Amino acid sequence: MIEPTSRYHPLPTATHTLPDGRTVTHLRRRLLPQPERLADLGEHVVTAGDRLDLIAARWYGDPEQSWRIADANRALRPDELTAVPGRRLRITLPAEASAVPVAGEPAR
Repeated sequence: MIEPTSRYHPLPTATHTLPDGRTVTHLRRRLLPQPERLADLGEHVVTAGDRLDLIAARWYGDPEQSWRIADANRALRPDELTAVPGRRLRITLPAEASAVPVAGEPAR
């Protein structure tokens, strides 16, 4: 079971049949949201000793939501987000709560 707050919660499953006939069920690939479509909630300025889980706990009330900060800041290596004090991190609403249109596109 996948927790409702997990980044994988909304993903559908798929099945694959192996050469020996066994069937394996797996989650489909998660596509990263486009950060420019996420609505801003605030900004966090990194200080020495900051950790992404602590920032997530402060902003979202749940340290396991650090993936939301990584998504909002296009981080492939989330640890790099807190490596340099002074860096400004976008804190955004979840994708399902955001409806920020991209310039030139109609609002959803």
